[in-house]
Amino acid sequence: ALDPCSAYISLNEPWRNTDHQINGSHGQPTCDSHIDGEWYRFTGMAGDAMPTFCIPENHCGTHAPIWMNGSHPREADGIVPRQACASFNGNCCLWNTTIDVKACPGGYYVYHLSKPSVCFHAYCGHFYDICDVVDCQGSCMDTSDCTCSLGTTLGPDGQTCLDENECEQNNGGCSEFCVNLKNSFRCECGVGRTLGSDGKTCEEIEGCHNNNGGCSHTCIEVEDSYQCECPRGLVLSEDNHTCQVPVLCKSSSIEVSIPKDLVGGLDLSLINNSCKGVSNGTHVNIHFSLKSCGTVVDVINDKIIATNLVTGLPKQTPGSNGDIIVRTSKLLIPVTCEFPRRYTISEGYVPNLKNSPLEIMSRNQGIFPFTLEIFKDKDFDEPYRGAPPTLKLRDSLYFGIEPVVHVNGLETLVESCFATPTSKIDEILKYYLIQDGCVSDDSVKQYTSKDHLAKHFQVPVFKFVGKDNKEVFLHCRVLVCGALDGSSRCAQGCRRRARRSAQRGQEEEPGHVLTGGPIRIDLDD
Repeated sequence: ALDPCSAYISLNEPWRNTDHQINGSHGQPTCDSHIDGEWYRFTGMAGDAMPTFCIPENHCGTHAPIWMNGSHPREADGIVPRQACASFNGNCCLWNTTIDVKACPGGYYVYHLSKPSVCFHAYCGHFYDICDVVDCQGSCMDTSDCTCSLGTTLGPDGQTCLDENECEQNNGGCSEFCVNLKNSFRCECGVGRTLGSDGKTCEEIEGCHNNNGGCSHTCIEVEDSYQCECPRGLVLSEDNHTCQVPVLCKSSSIEVSIPKDLVGGLDLSLINNSCKGVSNGTHVNIHFSLKSCGTVVDVINDKIIATNLVTGLPKQTPGSNGDIIVRTSKLLIPVTCEFPRRYTISEGYVPNLKNSPLEIMSRNQGIFPFTLEIFKDKDFDEPYRGAPPTLKLRDSLYFGIEPVVHVNGLETLVESCFATPTSKIDEILKYYLIQDGCVSDDSVKQYTSKDHLAKHFQVPVFKFVGKDNKEVFLHCRVLVCGALDGSSRCAQGCRRRARRSAQRGQEEEPGHVLTGGPIRIDLDD
């Protein structure tokens, strides 16, 4: 393999530097969506290394600048892993990932960087102080001996004073969270606690008189305790302290409803600024789909994550609803919907999608919708509707997995399909048609589908033994992956373990179970 110290890509854009800031309506944010698992070096006006301290939002030419949470290695250390953090909304590490770093013989560093999962995130560069006979930021003893100032440490080139990460030693003495800053650090506390007089110890907040009880908005005294309340139109998050903008994740669209009181005098739009909010008098509503308005869809671990960004900028003229003043110069609301990658769906049932509770500001969970359809023929164009189909034994049963929303950049794998004599997903008696991504019954035939997310199959009609078993229910478990991930479970396809057919008590992994059916068996000759 090539040494990354001699085989790297230069990042030299001036906007990457920590001194580059975007303000108000001036300056368009950038996103590192093109970075994808290569080795990079910061050069030119971008800086000479990644910053190792928290960078405020709206710097480095983006909304959420990415910095390295850890010290740079020495040359003898080789390639070392480090955490990279994106700071936004007052949180120095709202998003994080792992990168690799190497110190090179020439006195510089190279970084193995991964693509951020959402926009707008970008990796930062920074100019560190250089100590030489002309311009000594530290204390130059002679041309080859440099002593760096407090809070910095000498780099591998013997001239550069790098920031020292005080948090790496005993958590900086902080009782909870330590945040590294340029040439210093600070301690922070979790929700419901505040920093004590020593600046390091966290103390419980005993009431509304102390830092508003930790509430983001209104704190109410209740007997010997207190509780947080939200203005009309906002909802209280799971931490019971933070008020959030509600977001609804549905099969056809993502819906955001923002109280007009928060956005008076601002025009709201998404990443694609042609997608704008519409006021109903009390709220500004924005509806968009997974494939419109600049929505970014990515696969992270066991979830499909769709993100967008609501941006509010001052109106050029007074609005028709009477807005003549502006209370804020700019509003940024990240919107995130999370969908699980695994689904168990049952024949003929179109789900009423229900959303899980909100998790963080403008974040919610929903169902990435699929249906299991029974089709009339091998063209797979016309599914049965209305009454359940009645079929004869040895007739051909055509069934398939159909996506309700068509999104590029994803692919599917049917991990398993099994039949049961009742609608119960945990029925003791199961007959597997597909298992571990492999066909379990030799009579099953798979067809090529027009839609890359759809999967179509044919199998002879069958029934379960017993005179009372006159119905068959199908259940399929579907996995969604990133189309470009060659190591994903979807890319692996059939991964056969033990051959199984009718089994008792076979456990299934937990998933979103949609129940319906049945297929009725006509036993008349």
